[in-house]
Amino acid sequence: MNQQRDESGILFKNDRKEADNHPDYKGESRIGGKDYWVSAWIKTGKSGQKFMSFAYTEKGAELKRDIAENGSKDLAKSFNADEDMPF
Repeated sequence: MNQQRDESGILFKNDRKEADNHPDYKGESRIGGKDYWVSAWIKTGKSGQKFMSFAYTEKGAELKRDIAENGSKDLAKSFNADEDMPF
C-alpha cells in the first residue's frame, strides 16, 4: 500500500465480479502495521435493510499457505504475479 495510514483503508467497486459470491467491492487496509486485502459484499438483512459484510485477508497469506502445504516446492510455480495480483 502506498503511504496508507495505519487503521485505515480503501475500497473500490469490483468491476471484475463474475459470480454472485464474488465481492461487490475490493480494496486494502493497514491495521496494526499489517497490510490486508479487503473484500466487501452488499447484503440484505431479514428486515430488508441493506448492509455491508467485510472479509480481511493478510497480504501474503496465500503464499504462506502454499509454503505450509507444499514445503520447499518451487514458489515461482505456485505464485504468478500476473494472475494472482488483484489489480
